[in-house]
Amino acid sequence: MLPTQTLDKLHALRLEGMVQALEEQRRQPDITQLDFETRLGLLTERQWLWKENRALATRLNSAQLKIAASLEDINYRHPRGLKRAQIEQLRATPWVAEHRQCLITGPTGSGKTFLACALGQHACRDGHRTLYYYAPKLFRALQTAQADGSLLPLLKKLARVSLLIIDDLGIASVVGKQYRDLLEILDDRQGQGATLIASQFPVSQWHEIIADATVADAILDRLVHNAYRLELKGESLRKPGGLAAAQPEPAEA
Repeated sequence: MLPTQTLDKLHALRLEGMVQALEEQRRQPDITQLDFETRLGLLTERQWLWKENRALATRLNSAQLKIAASLEDINYRHPRGLKRAQIEQLRATPWVAEHRQCLITGPTGSGKTFLACALGQHACRDGHRTLYYYAPKLFRALQTAQADGSLLPLLKKLARVSLLIIDDLGIASVVGKQYRDLLEILDDRQGQGATLIASQFPVSQWHEIIADATVADAILDRLVHNAYRLELKGESLRKPGGLAAAQPEPAEA
């Protein structure tokens, strides 16, 4: 048994994974048959896994994703124009690290939020700092920050994350100043991070939503070029038939 002083030092060094592994090894009667290097390797592996899992939990918590979604649970059976190959391309391509954009459009209930959160979760698992915002809440946060003098820290926070998800853009009317704030956010993130936008409206209608033609041109210029686009269609997944069809698809052989 390790001296208490040694365990205290391991705790002080935050080697909790190693401490847990040591306790498990002590309960294995045949562990002494392994040589020192093998046991040390097992302890090191456990500490690394503990640290990685802790970091992932922190990223997922900070991301504030609306739905606990994953790419593995995406439904491809529902006729909404979503192809497995599109998601596999996003899974395989380092689009977040390359600071590219992803635009998801489609009618209410087509699964835009689920897809956005699934991609956000995948980004967290890949080690990327992610942040989810429901668009109306983002604009309210910007308005409040403008009023209380905390706008600059908020803009810096939005600029620093590797992946910024803005869900339901255009769902609520906003004043022109707020779209100029969005333009500033996108400008700060240009070449620094990836942005995912989900909207009920097709990209072709975003000029009408934004209203200010100059601001609309600038926003679209920063979002559309070189972006991945998922254009969904069909009836809502929330309808009885849609919910039944939304069960995870069996794994392919």
